[in-house]
Amino acid sequence: MAYYKRDIEDELIRWKNDSERQPLLIRGARQVGKSSVVRNFSSQFKSYVEVNFEQDSDVQRVFEGNLRPKAICEQLSVLYETTIIPGETLLFFDEIQSCLPAISSLRFFYEQYPELHVIAAGSLLEFALAELPSYGVGRVSSLFLYPFSFGEFLRAANAELLRKSIADASPQQPLSEAIHTKALELYKQFLVLGGMPKVISSYFSGGDLLSCQRVLDGLISAYEDDFTKYKKRSSPMLIRMVFRSVVEQNGQKFVYNKALPDANHLQVKDALELLTMAGMILPITHSAANGVPLGAEINPKMRKFIVFDSGIFQRILGLKLSEVLLKNDFESINKGALAELNVGLELIKSASCYQRQNLYYWHREAKSSNAEVDYLVQLDTRIVPIEVKAGTKGSMQSLKIFMDLKNTEKGIRISQENFSTYQNIEVYPLYAVANLQKNQ
Repeated sequence: MAYYKRDIEDELIRWKNDSERQPLLIRGARQVGKSSVVRNFSSQFKSYVEVNFEQDSDVQRVFEGNLRPKAICEQLSVLYETTIIPGETLLFFDEIQSCLPAISSLRFFYEQYPELHVIAAGSLLEFALAELPSYGVGRVSSLFLYPFSFGEFLRAANAELLRKSIADASPQQPLSEAIHTKALELYKQFLVLGGMPKVISSYFSGGDLLSCQRVLDGLISAYEDDFTKYKKRSSPMLIRMVFRSVVEQNGQKFVYNKALPDANHLQVKDALELLTMAGMILPITHSAANGVPLGAEINPKMRKFIVFDSGIFQRILGLKLSEVLLKNDFESINKGALAELNVGLELIKSASCYQRQNLYYWHREAKSSNAEVDYLVQLDTRIVPIEVKAGTKGSMQSLKIFMDLKNTEKGIRISQENFSTYQNIEVYPLYAVANLQKNQ
């Protein structure tokens, strides 16, 4: 599978050169490219040792009993026939969730062997970390990796100049209509493909959209096979049905009874928590938004959920590719939920990779005057409301109601329109969500 550069590589370089670095834990859903990123990064070192605890189960014995890092490295050097040298060797623990003592050892690498570069990653890692609540707080750093962003997709498409043009644009300095149209066309392809590395590699290595759909089918099957690993307290069939219900209820407040009428509330809630831990779904929680931080006034009973990748989403839902690619707007496609989904994903991907990002929305129920703002973001000390429109038209009534109620100076509209402004509302194209952090 061809490898395409990821933005997180810049952070890995900074980590490598940081004299105060800690062992690094790369976290994210299965198949988002964690191992590939580390293997590509290993070229920065003179030597590289990869320990895969799932494939080489016998190596787990090295971590039984004493967890002294130097003694561990001496044994690993012999097993992998590569001398581990501080400052020259990258030591990578892959599928580390299969060896809990190895996770515990990371803190000792920081305390007793800080000069050695150590990275760890794993599938369903969050489940293992939940069993080790004090595995290395303050001694182990985390980087969160997601599927390709649209910017990374443009790089893979050899469209770096377009990416730079988008990054340099703003509501005060819009793109030319020709460049805007080109960006929209590529964005439509990205919506259909999603950002899974295997799909991206297939597409840019000569595959067509239909062959990529088959790759997505294989990924979906693999994910659903993984449901058997999601702890014994929830059945794989229940988790599968809840996952499918998240797809069907995308963009709406999640209704438990729609997920599985015969299951009780607690069973569905448990399945949602497991899927969230696995990185398969992302919650969008209601916030009263009376001040920062946004998480201070949330209502956990009012939540929407989105799937972690638009390609997975459209494939499960069975959307017609011709409608996504050929129509001038997405409004007729699942009532615009595909565009709203991807805006949420881009908000997360464009934020700091050093901490887990949360998504928020706002809703007001009133007689004949319901109002809902799709996303809320905190920029410095300000709360900024975001309304997503799949097409180029549509009122901004909910956005204006929120701004009046909360005395907000600025609102954001994200749509198929070019960069522009409507008084105190700034318009960003669907493909330029990453610009929000930079331009504020």
